[in-house]
Amino acid sequence: MSALQKMMGWIDDRFPLTATYKAHLSEYYAPKNFNFWYFFGSLALLVLVMQIVTGIFLTMNYKPDSELAFASVEYIMRDVDWGWLIRYMHSTGASMFFVVVYLHMFRGLMYGSYRKPRELIWIFGVLIYLALMAEAFLGYLLPWGQMSFWGAQVIVNLFAAVPFIGDDLSIWIRGDYVISDATLNRFFAFHVIALPLVLIALVAVHLVALHEVGSNNPDGIEIKKKKDPVTHIPLDGIPFHPYYTVKDIVGVIVFLMVFSAIVFFGPEMGGYFLEANNFIPADPLKTPPHIAPLWYFTPFYAILRAVPPMFGSQFPGVVAMGMSIVLMFFLPWLDRGKVKSIRYRGPIYKIMLALFIVSFVGLGYLGLLPSTPVATMFAQGFSVIYFLFFLLMPWYTSIDKTKPEPERVTG
Repeated sequence: MSALQKMMGWIDDRFPLTATYKAHLSEYYAPKNFNFWYFFGSLALLVLVMQIVTGIFLTMNYKPDSELAFASVEYIMRDVDWGWLIRYMHSTGASMFFVVVYLHMFRGLMYGSYRKPRELIWIFGVLIYLALMAEAFLGYLLPWGQMSFWGAQVIVNLFAAVPFIGDDLSIWIRGDYVISDATLNRFFAFHVIALPLVLIALVAVHLVALHEVGSNNPDGIEIKKKKDPVTHIPLDGIPFHPYYTVKDIVGVIVFLMVFSAIVFFGPEMGGYFLEANNFIPADPLKTPPHIAPLWYFTPFYAILRAVPPMFGSQFPGVVAMGMSIVLMFFLPWLDRGKVKSIRYRGPIYKIMLALFIVSFVGLGYLGLLPSTPVATMFAQGFSVIYFLFFLLMPWYTSIDKTKPEPERVTG
C-alpha cells in the first residue's frame, strides 16, 4: 500500500472523503443524453465562486463610508495593482450570473425539470434566484454613484407603499430617514457576509436535492426506472466524472472567452452592465433624468410600472411585481402535462412558452425606457401574457395533445 493510499485511508476513517467523491461524482450516474443546455448549472457555480473571490479582493480596499466609498472605488480602479481588472470581473460577473441563471431556468421550463420528483430542487432554485436578486441590489449601492444612490432610493421607497407598516419598514431597511451612511454600512454587511452565506447554503441544498433524485434530461425520462439487473446501474446513465466534468470544461472555456472579451473590450456593455451615471458621485440634491435598474431587474420593474396606482399608492404594482416571482414557486403543481419534455409536448405549451419568453424579454426592454403612455400600454399587454402563462397552465397543459415518450432516452 502506497503512502497516498495510507493517507486516504486515514482520512476516510475520520471523514467520508472517498464516499462523498463517489456519491456525487464518480458513482453519480447522470443521463447520457445531456446537451449544451446543461452547461449553465455548472457555469452558475463557477460565477458564484468568481464573485466571492473577486469580492474578497475588492473589500480589501473598499471603504463602506458615504464620504469615502466613491473615492475608494476610483482608487481601486486607478491605483491598486490590477484593481481595475478585479472590479470589472466583479461587475461583469454580476450580469453574467443572471445570464447563466436565466438560461438555466429556461432549460428547466423546456424540459420540465421542476416536475415530480424534482419539486424541491426547483423551489431551492427559485430561492437562489431571489437571494441573487437581493445580493445584486445590495451590491449596487456600494459604488455610491448617482444611479446607485437613486436606484436604491426608488427600490427602498417601494416598501413604503405597503399599507400600515410601509413607512416604518422603509426606515428600518434604510437605517435612517434617507439613504445615508447607515444604509451603506448595512447594505455592505449584508452584501459581503449575510447573503453570500445564504447563497452558499442554498446552492448546497440545491445540489444535495438534485443528487438525491437524479438529474432530469432532454427526454424527461427517469433513468432510474431502467437498471442493469446485476450492477443496478441505470442503463441510460454514465458517471458524472469523468464524462460530464470533461464536457463541462468545454462550456467553461467558451464562457470564459465571452467573459474575457467583455471584461477587456466592453465592461460597460453600452451602459447595460455599468451605467454612465454611476461614474458620477452620488448627489442627493440632483436627480438623474431617468432612473432605471440594471437590465436583470427591468422585467419586474416594467410590471411594477404597468399597474396603475390606486388611491395615490403604488402598492398594487408592488403586489404584481411580487406575485410575478411568487408564482414561480408553484410551477411544479400548476403544470398538469402528461409529459415533461418539450420534445413530446403539444403545440399549446410550445406557443405559451414562446409567448412567455417574448413577454419577459419585452418587459425587460420596456423597463429600461422612460415611462410613456405607449410603453405603458405595451408593458400592460406583456404583463398579462406573463401572468397568463402561469395562471392558465393547469388548463392548457391538461388539454394539450402530447406525443408518446420513448421507453429509453433517445440520445
